[in-house]
Amino acid sequence: MRYATKTLLLAGTAIVTAGFLFSQAALAGEVTIVFSAGELGATSYNPVVASNLNTATSLIYDRLVEQDADQSYHPHLATSWEESEDGMTWVFHLREGVSFHDGEPFDAAAVASWIPDFAGTENAYLVEAIGSVEIVDPLTVKFVMSRPEPNLLYNLASIFMGIPSPKSYDDLGDDFGVTAAVGTGPFKLESFSIGLETIVVRNDDYTWASDLSANQGPAHLERITFREIPDQSTAFLELKTGGVDVLLGVPTDFLTILQEEEGVAVVTMAGTGINYMPINVTAAPFDDIRVRHATALAVDQDAIVQSVYNGVGQAAHNFLISSLPEANVDAMLDVVFNPTEAGELLDAAGWMMGDDGVRIKDGEPLQVKLFTQNDTEFKRLAQVVQAQLKAIGMDAVITVFDSSTIRDEYKRNAHQLAVRGYDWNNSDILDWFFSGERLGYPNVSMWNDPRSEELNKIAMAGSSTSAARIANFLAYHEYLLSQYLFVPIYQPTKNIAYNTQTVTVPGEIRGTRFRSQTVLDMDVVE
Repeated sequence: MRYATKTLLLAGTAIVTAGFLFSQAALAGEVTIVFSAGELGATSYNPVVASNLNTATSLIYDRLVEQDADQSYHPHLATSWEESEDGMTWVFHLREGVSFHDGEPFDAAAVASWIPDFAGTENAYLVEAIGSVEIVDPLTVKFVMSRPEPNLLYNLASIFMGIPSPKSYDDLGDDFGVTAAVGTGPFKLESFSIGLETIVVRNDDYTWASDLSANQGPAHLERITFREIPDQSTAFLELKTGGVDVLLGVPTDFLTILQEEEGVAVVTMAGTGINYMPINVTAAPFDDIRVRHATALAVDQDAIVQSVYNGVGQAAHNFLISSLPEANVDAMLDVVFNPTEAGELLDAAGWMMGDDGVRIKDGEPLQVKLFTQNDTEFKRLAQVVQAQLKAIGMDAVITVFDSSTIRDEYKRNAHQLAVRGYDWNNSDILDWFFSGERLGYPNVSMWNDPRSEELNKIAMAGSSTSAARIANFLAYHEYLLSQYLFVPIYQPTKNIAYNTQTVTVPGEIRGTRFRSQTVLDMDVVE
């Protein structure tokens, strides 16, 4: 069914006149936080095997290393570390006095037990360069590398590298992360209803925060309910009426209105991802590179920044965020709006313009499926992309899915185009979305190419230094761009809104994302 363009649920004038009706205070140290759209749909809190995690994960598990907004690395469960000159050994000194939620001690044995658990999972790449783990003493562990890994600290700071309790992990088996999730973090998992909500309660024994938090003891908040609200307009209404205290993802449509309200504050952080349109290369007509190329040139990124995002954020012209050196590709490979060339490419591919404005080839119209998920931002973005594709003679029919169902559709190869986004500030996201080992999801483009696999392998495993890694990922990135597997659209900011009458949030958000280090410093308003 075609998704008809509709007026947004909330017009700006309606939002302004409605006013904000806040509750007097968060009750007994309890707050409610709404996940951002990109965090919806997690089916497990097992960081070892999960493909989608969220902010609550960072409250349950700590990591050896934390990364700040300036990309620097800070000690956490590891107090310090040393890398050998040849990059073949890393020694980590562990924090004393740390225990898991189940009472088991965190020590070198826990780390040695944890690393092998990644074998055979989608996240194995995070530790695949670690050949073996040696316990030097109860609080010192050595990673003996099978090859140098200049990206190791970044990997260890990843949300997927939260350390679970070995005892609970083994005892619960496949139920770990669903019925229970046990880490060393500042909060314990109380309950998890997939697709609905996650409730965590304070770990009163917590005294081992990283230096990214001012609070080095237990959290000020006692209990947090994380809710999944797919429609961002509904989430916005909940904030207005006091149903929730914090929104982790605020559409840019609402920023101006929120910033003018006395009872709400907005924090804007630099974005760490890209919104884009993957193209399924196995689905006709996109098995023709000329059609893919034309599709890429049909999207006007600058117009989208202005019309959809009110000028907030920036246009994306390749797959990586602009702060990464691997994003500095040959300018000829950047994807830039050019409808004239798009038309010429479609003509060359045999798709001729019909009288009704839709191209035809062999009697068939150029009608394609455009999938998106059911949050306000992506639905609106899909509508604008639909109109831009129509301008070159491509009739895109929009279908909206919830976040879990759309992944199933990808996996069964039912899609042609999609509007989606990712949140990751490292070039290894290229491996995640374009490796031939992950067809369907997360490789939504269904891309499997020998040359690409070779460049991927070199980038992921063939770099001995940071400089070599940048060069290898740059080459890989440029090759992917040359094949028109996706259309980069937008590099968003992260917009967080909170009710100033119920909760306080630090003025400076430490870290690359809103995570446990910030939550530790939050408090309720008395």
